[in-house]
Amino acid sequence: MADAPSAPSDLSTNAAPASGYETPLAAPYIPRPHVSRRRSTLSTLRVAVLDMNNGVANQGMRCLRQILGTFDGQLAGVSVLWDEFDVRRQNQVPDLRYDVYLCSGGPGSPWEEEGAEWEHKFFALLDGLRAHNADPASARKFAFLICHSFELAVRHWDLCELVPRRSESFGIFPVHPVGAGFDDPIFDGLLDPFMGADFRSWQCVNPKHKAFHALGAEVLAIEKDRPHVELERAVMAIRFTPEIVGTQFHPEADPSGMLLHFRKEQRKETIVSAHGEAKYRAILDQILSPVGLPLTFETILPNFLRDAVRQLQEAHTLEPTNV
Repeated sequence: MADAPSAPSDLSTNAAPASGYETPLAAPYIPRPHVSRRRSTLSTLRVAVLDMNNGVANQGMRCLRQILGTFDGQLAGVSVLWDEFDVRRQNQVPDLRYDVYLCSGGPGSPWEEEGAEWEHKFFALLDGLRAHNADPASARKFAFLICHSFELAVRHWDLCELVPRRSESFGIFPVHPVGAGFDDPIFDGLLDPFMGADFRSWQCVNPKHKAFHALGAEVLAIEKDRPHVELERAVMAIRFTPEIVGTQFHPEADPSGMLLHFRKEQRKETIVSAHGEAKYRAILDQILSPVGLPLTFETILPNFLRDAVRQLQEAHTLEPTNV
């Protein structure tokens, strides 16, 4: 880490096409179910994408599809198949047949649906993945948790105080690696600090060290330094287990889509009215900077996927593809 200057997949019977960042668009993006069309591959990476947006139109799901579609074929001999699960709206949660689980961000408080059926299923999945990976005879399974999903995991495993922010975090801000984060593979190639798209009203503070130790979890990053504010910096990334990692910010935020989104006149007026012209210009500057948002987008989730594929290939556990 450097210093800064059209047929559904047959993997699941309960997956459904999802509707769409947590900021609403003018109209939902409704994709076709994805099927890899590569013919001469040796193995298949099976991915479950958990849509936590509760039916709210958003940019995050489009970005995850884009990353998976780009990743399909990047590594010789590996194709990517994925299914999408509408978790909060339709109580759809995948089982343990997948290799990788990508869990999106979503709107609202991480406490507002406490005890809901979908939440019980989601927490059962997290515990199931942890138990599965604890068995040395089982093939590893990997998960990446984004924003709302990250907050839910922190709450489930009681790792931090999960509290409202004094004001909404809205923009692209520095994220500082700490401790194990300097050597974590998801940050390999990033600057210190790097930039993260951060849109949230909640924060994880005051890590509970006994809980971290019991789980084997490690804090990987914290939010920007604010010496003029007498508040502890929030946790921005955690490796919950060797196979399960998550971020409070949005590593899936793509520069081109974000630029188009924020340049819309109605969106610009909303941001300027709520946060001021300077904030709006700062967001655009970080979207355009090659060492800002583009570097984060091109690094974190691709690193996570490459590392998962590497470990699965080394263990010879990727499923052969029919050729």
